[in-house]
Amino acid sequence: MALFGKNSLEFDSDKCLTNYKVLSTKLNTTKINMTEQTKSSNNMDAIKRLADVVDARRADFLAGRADPSVSYIAKLFSKGDDAILKKIGEEAAETVMAAKDSRFAGLTPEMQAKLVGEIADLWFHCFVALSQFNLRPEDVITELERREGISGIAEKAARKS
Repeated sequence: MALFGKNSLEFDSDKCLTNYKVLSTKLNTTKINMTEQTKSSNNMDAIKRLADVVDARRADFLAGRADPSVSYIAKLFSKGDDAILKKIGEEAAETVMAAKDSRFAGLTPEMQAKLVGEIADLWFHCFVALSQFNLRPEDVITELERREGISGIAEKAARKS
């Protein structure tokens, strides 16, 4: 466990440690891992909630209860696979441009925020595609977990076999 000087810890609005003075460097990794797992669990909850909303809108659209002129998600579902996939392509291109702009601007907080926003748009539209194809984010997480610890080069080679 790290020992800190009195009144030497400062936290930002997300309760992340931002400033500290270490008096001892003995580290308690169990606490760190538990904190990371809790934060990860909360993030997964947000992902599941968003996926639930997208799935519910799709169900409402298919049942005739969601109006594409009022619901953006219903509008995407009403246009079908090609429109949803085209939107993912557009969002991916916007993400690439935002990343390049952020790097060019020296990774300023404003440009980083724009990049995060574009990635959020991309993820959202990927959630719509997952729902369209009767999949869930958990399916993607399961695949990522399956690949964990496997060399990317080895994993790609195995797919070619």
